[in-house]
Amino acid sequence: MNATEVVAYVGLGSNLDDPSRQVRVALEELNRLPRTRVLRHSALYRSAPLGPPDQPDFVNAVAMLDTQLDAHALLDGLQLIEQRHGRVREVRWGPRTLDLDLLLFADRQIDSVRLQVPHPQLHKRAFVLVPLHEIAADLELPGLGPLAELLAGVSRAGLQRIEGTVDV
Repeated sequence: MNATEVVAYVGLGSNLDDPSRQVRVALEELNRLPRTRVLRHSALYRSAPLGPPDQPDFVNAVAMLDTQLDAHALLDGLQLIEQRHGRVREVRWGPRTLDLDLLLFADRQIDSVRLQVPHPQLHKRAFVLVPLHEIAADLELPGLGPLAELLAGVSRAGLQRIEGTVDV
């Protein structure tokens, strides 16, 4: 790995317009970001929505990327993918065609107007921690501790692995 390459983790989620397809296509698109490649990704998981209850369940996954982009350039790329999928930001935690969250960027902690890394709610969400653990079980989260310990502290109620979803 070159000095400018870092490993980043991206959370993917969708609950509109064939969510499994949205996440699968987004995984392919992550691999086409400049100077970025997907090293591995989790299976897909179904989870209940956090926001308004009158919306469909989400399909979630996590991808591990090798990237030479800086964190803000990677965020820009993620937001462009969301836009191509018709993402509209109207209701916080509302339904969406695609949500891409930069969860971790190497071992860095970032707190800017546009970006917080590690993602501020990451340690509370089984739909992020379970797929993250699937692809990086020994991960240490900057400022939060070992992934395995964080995972032990969250309920997995309502989270279901969608079988046959590993290959994209």
